[in-house]
Parts: sequence; C-alpha cells; structure tokens
Amino acid sequence: MADIVITEFLDEEAVVRLTADFDVFYDPDLVNRTEELHERLVDCRGLIVRNRTQVRPPLLDAAPHLVIVGRLGVGLDNIDMDACASRGVKVQPARGALEETVSEYVIGAMLVMLRWAMYRSTEEVRAGNWPRTEVTGREAKSQTLGIVGFGIIGREVAKRARSFGMRILAHDPFIEDDDPLWATSGVSPATLDGVLTEADVVSLNVPRTEGTHHLIDAEALSKMKPDSMLINTARGGVVNDAALAAALKEGRIGGAFIDVFEDEPLPADNVFDGVPNVALTPHCAGLTKEALLRSSMMIADAVRDALERAG
Repeated sequence: MADIVITEFLDEEAVVRLTADFDVFYDPDLVNRTEELHERLVDCRGLIVRNRTQVRPPLLDAAPHLVIVGRLGVGLDNIDMDACASRGVKVQPARGALEETVSEYVIGAMLVMLRWAMYRSTEEVRAGNWPRTEVTGREAKSQTLGIVGFGIIGREVAKRARSFGMRILAHDPFIEDDDPLWATSGVSPATLDGVLTEADVVSLNVPRTEGTHHLIDAEALSKMKPDSMLINTARGGVVNDAALAAALKEGRIGGAFIDVFEDEPLPADNVFDGVPNVALTPHCAGLTKEALLRSSMMIADAVRDALERAG
C-alpha cells in the first residue's frame, strides 16, 4: 500500500516530486469511491485532499498510521480538526498560496457587476442593435466596498480596491478598532450592520464556523441597499442561499457573484433557477494555473517534510 494517498487533483509536477521519494497513489476521482479510499489508507502516512474529501473519524479510523493531512486550500470545514488532533495527525492547509488569486476574483466580480448590463449586451449588439443608453454602469471610485472578514484574503482585496480610490469598510470581530492595521491598510473598521447598510459592494471573506453559518440571512440582506451587490468566495453556508435568491428575485439587492454553496455541486433544480441578476461559479475563485502550482508544491513539500521527520 502507498505511503501517500492523493484523493483529488494535484499538479503533476508536485506528484512527480513526491514519487521520487515515496510510494504514492494518486487518483483525482478517488474522493468519489469511499470504500476504496478507506482501503487505500491502511498503510498511508500522508493524505492530500481538497475540499470534497471528508476527513472525519470513519476515514481516520481507516488510516491508523496517518501522520499528516495536506489540504489544497485554506478552508478546513471538511476536516475534523479535533479528531485529527486527538490522533496526533497534523493538518497543513495551503495558506499563503491562494490569496492573490481569490482577491483577483473578488475585484473582477465587482467590476463586472458594476457594468453588468454592458457585459450582457453581446447578443443585442450582434443582432445589429445599439443599446448605448441602456448599459450605463458605475465607476468603482464612486463606490463603497464592504469587506466581512479582514484576514489575509480580505486585506488583499482591500489592497487592490484602494487602487481604484474606493472607500473601504471592513468588519472583523477579532481585530480591535484601535489596531494599527486599520490605518496602515487605509480601511475603516465597522460593525457588520455598518458594512451591510453602507457598502455598495459586500465581499465575504470569513471561514465557515458555527458563528458564521447563515451570517448573511434574510435579515442581513434586508439591511443592504437595493442596488448593492454581494460577492461570496468564503464558504458555502455563510450565506443562506434561499434567502439570497429571494432577495435577488424581488429586487431587494442589485446582484450577486457566488462561488461557494451550502450544497456542492448545486442540484439542477436549485434556488437560483430563474434568477437573472446572479453569476454562479463552481467553487473556483482560487483556481488559476499559478495558484494550483503554488498550492500543490507547498502541500507536497509539507507532506514530504513531515514524513521525513517522522522517519
């Protein structure tokens, strides 16, 4: 059996680096075959996953020699951290590898939504129409950006938004209002209600925890401006998807870019069916060629180092 089992996509260069020193089993579809996955873990010491593999007691029980779990991403809601800790299993996320990519997604989504009608005019223009007066958009400089969660990704979003001259508010209950970070980042601290009521664009950048589950629900959405926009690259479940779909359909907010969902993949008949002012993407805000390589190499090196130290 293999020393290292990789259950989801890993960059080929990282796979090659690991196979030079270890017996590696790599199948990006293994996550879909739970019984076989558990069988493969009998002698496994290093496990590499993305967001779909559920690292919980049944899996851990099948891997009695496990030393380290490498997570190709930063969210840990698919990993039972307490169960790993009780077994002495280290968990290594790819922190520092995805921040630039995700923050670029947020800024790109914001710019698209601010000129949404223009980007959707292709078919009319192709048909010979010229709807110039119907596609007027908004400048980023005139907008207020609200960031919920001012960790590494939130700060990267703010850094890019500053180049547009935007006013930026951020809410993070773990950062005191007098922290020097606010002044150095050019961002004003705010309550969650302050962000929701004042921002033209709201970006969610928080982990999925008990405290953030359905943080953006019907009540929170009711506080946003009618023409405001929501971007969620955080985690599924931070937004109540049904409440958001209803708010969009009823015109209570202007639009949304949603990359993560409570149920992934979304079922074909889902709450966003027929909602025109929303863009849905398949949990891909952190997926660029550069980020995939960075995170893959980072986790491959972390797993290799942990196994070499373990002997």
